[in-house]
Amino acid sequence: MKIISEPVHIFEVKSMAEAMYGNLVKAVVDIRRRIMAIDAELHSDEEGMLIEDGSRQEDLWGINILPEFEKGDPNFIEFDSMINLRPAQGNLTLGVEDPEIRKKIISIVNESLQ
Repeated sequence: MKIISEPVHIFEVKSMAEAMYGNLVKAVVDIRRRIMAIDAELHSDEEGMLIEDGSRQEDLWGINILPEFEKGDPNFIEFDSMINLRPAQGNLTLGVEDPEIRKKIISIVNESLQ
């Protein structure tokens, strides 16, 4: 598990996927700080790591990256995590319901992966 603040090559992400789940890598994106934690068994572990690093929970969103797809493919990022369920912020599902937040996440992931 590590925090990505500088771009990482997609081949590294593919290796992470193969080592953990085979086809996906869990990540948590901080939309305020424009960083993400990647490569843990649980989104909550990545969330905790980012909070310890100074992130605010309300800025953190859990995703899965499927590196078998190309960046830009709608299947490359899966918006699905228990940490996304937060009624107080108006997000009532495991997905990311706000289209603006989804755009920010996509932008950060695209900047973070080469």
